[in-house]
Amino acid sequence: MIYGGLFDPLSMQKEIDKLDALMKEENFWDDKRSSEKVISEYNYLKNLLEKTKNLKEEIEFYNETLNENPNSETLKYTENEVQNFDASLSELELQILLDGPYDKNDAVLEIHSGAGGTEACDWANMLYRMYTRWCEKKGYKIEEIDKQEGLEVGIKSVSVIVKGHNAFGYLQSEKGIHRLVRISPFDSNSRRHTSFAAVEVTPVIEENNDIEIDDKDLRIDVYRSSGPGGQGVNTTDSAVRITHLPTKIVVTCQSERSQIQNKERCMQILKSKLLKLKQDEKEDEMKKLKGEQSSINFGSQIRSYVMCPYTLVKDHRTNAEDVNVNKVLDGDLDKFIKEYLKGK
Repeated sequence: MIYGGLFDPLSMQKEIDKLDALMKEENFWDDKRSSEKVISEYNYLKNLLEKTKNLKEEIEFYNETLNENPNSETLKYTENEVQNFDASLSELELQILLDGPYDKNDAVLEIHSGAGGTEACDWANMLYRMYTRWCEKKGYKIEEIDKQEGLEVGIKSVSVIVKGHNAFGYLQSEKGIHRLVRISPFDSNSRRHTSFAAVEVTPVIEENNDIEIDDKDLRIDVYRSSGPGGQGVNTTDSAVRITHLPTKIVVTCQSERSQIQNKERCMQILKSKLLKLKQDEKEDEMKKLKGEQSSINFGSQIRSYVMCPYTLVKDHRTNAEDVNVNKVLDGDLDKFIKEYLKGK
């Protein structure tokens, strides 16, 4: 049986051999951060190759079984067994679809409540829980860098760094406006409410030496950190907010103990955002030249979560649907992510 397309073990093996040779060089550990990335990529490809080979062996086995015993009993057995590894095949396909320049990077995930006060803040918090659960299932780590609590419940906004292989590749599908329709738990008359929250996703890009930022283009504000923290965190002006005046991009950080550390983290995220913005502008220009419509942007409603009068989660870009809203809100997002990546 011949395999190719997405599942190309020869290409993966060549890349593994290339990384293996790099790891054997004498000066490999001179740059610890760079070497750790190489090792992470090496382990990821090894795991991916092993999964690909295992699935191919299963396919070959069932194919040979059917050819040798082409009867209804064998067919029924094969169909039942195929369903068992269908989920594994789907997950593998999803991983291989991630071939963008920053797909393998960590991601900065930001959630901002829309208009609506308590309702919107609660919805933003529900989304935060949804992504936290999804990260737990993927084995990703979350580092909270800024969080603004709602006046009564929920959150006004939250910014986190999601750490793990392909974090940005997966989460890029979540960028946009998320809409919730439900009977409000905060309405004494039990009326139906519609709430909105915005999700922004940016890759963490460390190779950004070509991005130069003029100091006069920055407004830097320092303020006292809010929320729970270690001794001294909430008693000094350690939190930092940087506004890039030309683009109006705002980055805040209050997770570190010192103002200097928070400023460094802000600058790293700002450079990542500016580099990604530069790439997006080039892609939009190419699409205009080709006569294609521009991609879904930050101000577009991408997905609706309806809990009343019926239950349905629908992605408006891909038409992917799931009637089990609670399952989706509990972090079951892979169906929507996969359909977005396939379309992209």
